[in-house]
Amino acid sequence: MKALGLVEISGLVPAINALDGMLKTADVEFVTWEKKLGGRLVTIIVTGTVSSVSEAVDYVANMKDIKLAAHAVIPSPHEELDKLIEMSTEKYKYLNGGE
Repeated sequence: MKALGLVEISGLVPAINALDGMLKTADVEFVTWEKKLGGRLVTIIVTGTVSSVSEAVDYVANMKDIKLAAHAVIPSPHEELDKLIEMSTEKYKYLNGGE
């Protein structure tokens, strides 16, 4: 069963550090990210099994050197969420030269 993990972090550098830790800590896959307020607020989305996503999100929630604004684990997300994530992924690809 696939799950989505979301973490919203204050600051671009702490967000990149958190993503690195998430990917090293658990068997999750990076899906996309959203930067708001010029990168002062960053939302990272990962996917994987419920247990792996929970482990990755918990890792970030327990990091002492970041300001976590919000976090969530969504087990078995509704297919309508795929549309929202696809829009974010396409925007990410477009802004990075179609890669």
